[in-house]
Amino acid sequence: MKYRYQSIRGMHDFFLEEMQYLNYLEVNLKNILNSYSFSEIRFPILETSEIFEKIIGNNTEIVQKEMYNFLDRKKKKISLRPEGTASCIRACIQHNLFQNNVIQKLWYLGPMFRYERPQKGRFRQFHQLGIENFGISNIISDLELLKININIWKFFNIFDKVTLEINSIGSLKIRQKYALELKKFLKNYEHTFSISEKKLLFFNPIRLLDSKCKNVQNLITKGPCLTDFLEKKSKNRFKKLCFFLDHNNIPYIINLNLVRGLDYYNDTVFEWKTRFLGSQNTICAGGRYDNLVSILGGPKIPSIGCAIGMERLLLLCKTNVKYFISDISKIYLSIFCNNPVYNFFILKIAEKLRYLWPFLKINSDFSNFKFSKIIKTTILKKIKFLLIIEEKKFFYNKIIIKNLFTKIQYSVKLNRIFKKPCLFI
Repeated sequence: MKYRYQSIRGMHDFFLEEMQYLNYLEVNLKNILNSYSFSEIRFPILETSEIFEKIIGNNTEIVQKEMYNFLDRKKKKISLRPEGTASCIRACIQHNLFQNNVIQKLWYLGPMFRYERPQKGRFRQFHQLGIENFGISNIISDLELLKININIWKFFNIFDKVTLEINSIGSLKIRQKYALELKKFLKNYEHTFSISEKKLLFFNPIRLLDSKCKNVQNLITKGPCLTDFLEKKSKNRFKKLCFFLDHNNIPYIINLNLVRGLDYYNDTVFEWKTRFLGSQNTICAGGRYDNLVSILGGPKIPSIGCAIGMERLLLLCKTNVKYFISDISKIYLSIFCNNPVYNFFILKIAEKLRYLWPFLKINSDFSNFKFSKIIKTTILKKIKFLLIIEEKKFFYNKIIIKNLFTKIQYSVKLNRIFKKPCLFI
């Protein structure tokens, strides 16, 4: 028996209908971002590991457990990108996009890689849409990013399926001070922790704030609160953001335990969550990172950004099947004849129709199967119209049109299918 090759665990194949959905999502996401004057940027999948270690933080799970690291032929340590912000900033610094503190509004879309246990909506190769706004510190830039998210959810008719959770985590200096107090408090209960929780307590105690363990959650509620450590500037900034959200009638929840899994954030952090995807319930997350560009050797430039998980967005949109399918399914047709002599005419008719109606998806069927088999395959492929070349009618310059949804069939002069208004719309 021959060995059947399988895809690597956690690496997912997309094809047919799934690709149709994804293409629909991508095209409309690009249109929305274009309307906000964001420009696309593309950068390599491979980067030097040092970039991620420096930016994401050595004590994060991403760097310690989840990154795909390799040594190249010159023994240089390189990594498959686990997220996009680090690469985006590296590219901007390298190509002098931050010269004279010019505002840069950028987006990117592509695969990221993390070695995690694969689950529904979480793969080892996954795809993210990243939105990055460099150069503006005003609180309105925080609001604008959230408004972009909202317009995306509304466009795909899922706004009622997501909830905004926000928090302010202040500066790195403040968090370090808070981490010491939190560690001091939780040390008394260390004996009740698992091995992984003890490790977090020692290296990065703030990560315990979003622990799923009920014991840890209960302890956190009794311990010191990050909000009490925030500077006046951070508190006022967060109050302003909440005021603008209220003023714009944007519902939100203040989650004091929301800290995000990356060490580079400051002040505003947020997540869009849903109850429709099980445990993988975050479809978008982000926040402000005003010191990140300077950490990589660039100028000190205020920044805010977020990332949307495309697989999770796809799953959430598909919970709204009727709306989603009706929006993405273009009306399209197949041209068929069971006599191979007429295949040339099939191609000629199809080419002319594609030129006249470029938005139609047209299939040239050269299989020359029996009519009953063609009907079955066209129904399976959700083709709406079938153009049938029947020898006797074609001799009189006529072609048959069959609507596979209404089951109505009629013959028309061949020239009629090339005239406006289009018979297939």
